Order: sequence, then C-alpha cells, then structure tokens
Amino acid sequence: MFHRRAHRTVTTTAALAAGALLLTACGSSDDSSSGASTTKSGSKSNLVAIITPSADNPFFKAEADAAKKKAVSLGYKTSVASHDDDPNKQSELIDAAISRKAAAIILDNAGADASIGPVRKATKAGIPVFLIDREINETGIAKAQIVSNNAQGAQLAAQEFVTATKGKGEYVELTGKESDTNASVRSKGFADVISQYPDLKQVAKQTANWDQQEAFSKMETILQRNPKISGVIAGNDTMALGAVAAIKSAKRKNIVVVGFDGSPDAIAQIKAGTMRATALQPAALGAERAVEQADKYVKTGKTGQPEKQSIDCELITVKNADEYGVFAKL
Repeated sequence: MFHRRAHRTVTTTAALAAGALLLTACGSSDDSSSGASTTKSGSKSNLVAIITPSADNPFFKAEADAAKKKAVSLGYKTSVASHDDDPNKQSELIDAAISRKAAAIILDNAGADASIGPVRKATKAGIPVFLIDREINETGIAKAQIVSNNAQGAQLAAQEFVTATKGKGEYVELTGKESDTNASVRSKGFADVISQYPDLKQVAKQTANWDQQEAFSKMETILQRNPKISGVIAGNDTMALGAVAAIKSAKRKNIVVVGFDGSPDAIAQIKAGTMRATALQPAALGAERAVEQADKYVKTGKTGQPEKQSIDCELITVKNADEYGVFAKL
C-alpha cells in the first residue's frame, strides 16, 4: 500500500511540474503580486496566461505586449506564449494554464472551430477565457470575445481602394487563412463595396494565409499572368507588403495596394507612396480591455459587458499617417 501511494504522489507531482515547464518553455513569464482568484478546486492563483499567434507578426506582438503590461499594472503575474496557429500546440498551452490554475486566459485563438473544445475545457476547470482579435464559432463558453469591427474596417479600406482606382480596372484580392473567421468577414466587407462598381474586375483571388513570403510568391505569378492589374486589396498588411515587394520586383508602377491592420511597416509604405491605405485595428486597445474585464471577473464574478464586443477600425492614408504608431493612435 505504501509503495502504491508513493507512486501516485510522484506521478501527480511530475504531471503538474510538466505542465508548468511546458508553459514556461513556450513563452515567458514574470512575477508581480496581488490579484488572486479562487478556482473551482479552491486553490488560488494570480497568473494571467496570454496566448497568441507568433510574435513574429508585429500585430500579435503588440497585443501580447499590451495584455502583459496591463496585467502587470493590475498586480498579476503573467505568462506569454505562442501557439503559432497550431491547434494542437494551443491545446497544450491551455492545458498547461489549467495545470497552473491560472486566474484567467487571454487568447487570440488558433481556429474558430478548433478552439471551441480547449476554451470549454478551461471554462469547466474554472478558468475564465477572454478572446481577442478572433472569434470562435460558439457563444456562452468564453467570458468575452473582443474583436475589431472587421466588416466596418474592410468597407473603409474598400471605399478608399475604389477611390484610388477611380472605380475601374483589373484587381487582385489576397485573403487570409480559411480557418480564421476574420478572413471571410474582411473579404465579404471588401466585396460589399467593390461589387457596386462593375468596371472593377477581379482577375484573381487567392489565399496567402496571412504570410508575406507566400503573398510575394503568389503575387509574382499573378502579375505575370495579368499584365493590366491596377490594384491589389489584401486581408492584412503582411500580405499587402508581400504584394508591394512583388510589384517592385516586377518593376511595375501605378498599382494601388490597400491592406488591413495598421502595422508600422504598412504606415511606412504609405508614407513612401508604395501603399495607398490600411485599416487600423487597435490591437493594444482590445488586449487591454480583455485584461481589464478579466480582472473585474476575477474580483466580482462578472465582466459588466456582453460577450460579443467590437471596436471600430480607422482608415490610415498619407494624410493622417503621422498620427499613428504601433497599432494605435498616438
């Protein structure tokens, strides 16, 4: 009997240690105090786990940095990790947050459908989840889903695209990951505006999966097949920048490029005249709101806000580019 009990104790301890090591290995953490919460198991934690796609993308880095800064200012410990848009890695990171009995999880998820199970699992474990940037295809399990108003932002970008092209010519659309609801919402927002201008002809529509190099490669091929292209509209700035590079490589001029995100690199290209516009989605503001609502929920059991929340986007052009910084108005 003694040996069996000892074995169980060692196994349990090892499992908990492994979970803690996993979260630490996949990201970073720092210590502060206060802000403790009680989970269903009765143990207390003041850890806020922040999980996003890769910080190689400046948008995701900006939201992770903003969430961490806000959480620390409210007295929480933080861990920051990336799932790299891999649902399996996301599940491991959420399991690790559960094993550490986090006070809350701030999550920019790895798929609208693939993330439902892990979010539900955390919620059942007594850990509230606050989604930022991307929604999931279910309500009632996350405490909040805070996203940019992608439809409104896409329509802003598309209207500027129409103005710049004078409502005529051949154009290309580069779309994001099919598993990401933002990709389809933005594409529909573009179409809602551009479809009203029959002299604008879409000659190619391809996914570049939010990736700059993939956008560059696909745009190179599209330019070779379509020598009369006068515009490119992209579902994010990273793909727009890939298109700009391909246009430059092909020594093409007078092609209107419009993106979405409001990244510092896109703003630099707008100032340089190689991009026309981008729609800013305020990454930092959404992340900060999520942490504030997590803090309120930890302390009161309520957020005081509806689950679905949206933040309007802003159009950035050469006229106002100096007013914006890292995914935020200065």
